[in-house]
Amino acid sequence: MIAARPRRSVLYMPAANARAIEKARDLACDVVILDLEDAVAPDAKDLARDQAVAAVTAGGFGRREVVIRVNGLDTPWGADDLAAAAAVRPAAILAPKVSSPADAAAYDKGLEGDTRLWVMIETCAALFALDAIAASPGRLEALVIGTNDLAKEMRCRLTVERAPLAGPLSLSVAAARAHGLAILDGVFNGIDDDEGLARQCAQGSEFGFDGKTLIHPRQIEAANAAFSPAPDEVRWARMIVEAFDSPENAAKGVLRVEGRMVERLHLAQAQRLIAVAEAIAAA
Repeated sequence: MIAARPRRSVLYMPAANARAIEKARDLACDVVILDLEDAVAPDAKDLARDQAVAAVTAGGFGRREVVIRVNGLDTPWGADDLAAAAAVRPAAILAPKVSSPADAAAYDKGLEGDTRLWVMIETCAALFALDAIAASPGRLEALVIGTNDLAKEMRCRLTVERAPLAGPLSLSVAAARAHGLAILDGVFNGIDDDEGLARQCAQGSEFGFDGKTLIHPRQIEAANAAFSPAPDEVRWARMIVEAFDSPENAAKGVLRVEGRMVERLHLAQAQRLIAVAEAIAAA
């Protein structure tokens, strides 16, 4: 079963910006991604790497998971990024533009300790290898959708509704769930478009994503709200658990709870939802 750790809000922070890194230690996001790739200019790559390594070594991020997004291994910086990140053992490294299991394996073999592997799904080729990528052995823990790069390759329009990406988004969620992985939605580019952000976060939650990647701290609140279990959902989940916990229902596979049919598959869903809600409350 997927761990119940909340990953509602996953904020990219450019690792070349020391002030941004320091600010991330006090933000209400669940995950901080120290970015060495898209958010960093070529002449700042070495600085970004050094500052990301120093930040992970120093710690101080509290409950937040800290992930380093490295440059691709096909770039001049990728191999050094992977080696440096692996040495300080963040929660995970995020590999860009993974299009095959072989791509995932190349990053996986460079990691050490408990560091997990997260991979970006942002190429057309990746869409036709989703199941194989998600089935990769080793440290793979999460898929992260790169909607900007994917839309660029597909030459489709990236609207708030993302209609051209409905198929890829849904299939990516299915692939992740088939192999017990977490999955995170792509970014929303409208920093000042609060209404659009709320709509897209709600859409991502409906698709089944665990959370949303973000490009600005002001987007955190909307993501946390959209991907947190609602009080009514938690109440219903507790009712399901209590019903199945009753001794008289120990051997039953199907129950009637408040006029609704529930099965043991709903019990597993309820238990996970409660675990997520409790983890959020304890943070």
